[in-house]
Amino acid sequence: MTDVVSPEVRSRMMTGIRSKNTRPELLIRKCLHGRGFRYRLHDKRLPGKPDIVLPKFHAVIFVNGCFWHGHDCNLFKMPATRTVFWQTKIENNRRNDDSSNKALSSNGWRIATIWECAMKGPARQDEAALIDQLAKWLYGDNNKLDITGERKGQL
Repeated sequence: MTDVVSPEVRSRMMTGIRSKNTRPELLIRKCLHGRGFRYRLHDKRLPGKPDIVLPKFHAVIFVNGCFWHGHDCNLFKMPATRTVFWQTKIENNRRNDDSSNKALSSNGWRIATIWECAMKGPARQDEAALIDQLAKWLYGDNNKLDITGERKGQL
């Protein structure tokens, strides 16, 4: 199946996709700040340049796009064109995520991953409940947290 837009238009569209300061990331930052949490952004000194770093809690937060990280949810669909390219790209992203998480964990950092589907689409969670879950984790002692969209109708 061919692309419905020209290569120039597709290039312009892809250029507009950001890796930092995305809408989901800005939402999480706003909510955390509103609850009194203070943080650093995109610390280049840490593996994987976490989106949000909370030094007081020795915790980092990654806000991952479901497409770019190949999340198993309703927001991810492998493109029908250039499939090999996208499979390789997404596999490399996953490999980099694993490597960064292992390096951060070995240095004592606690890691939360918030998936785009938790904030967007039919499976999104209530914003206040999502931030409550994140705040509880920050004050707790668990090393990992993975927040995804709610899978409705499944037990």
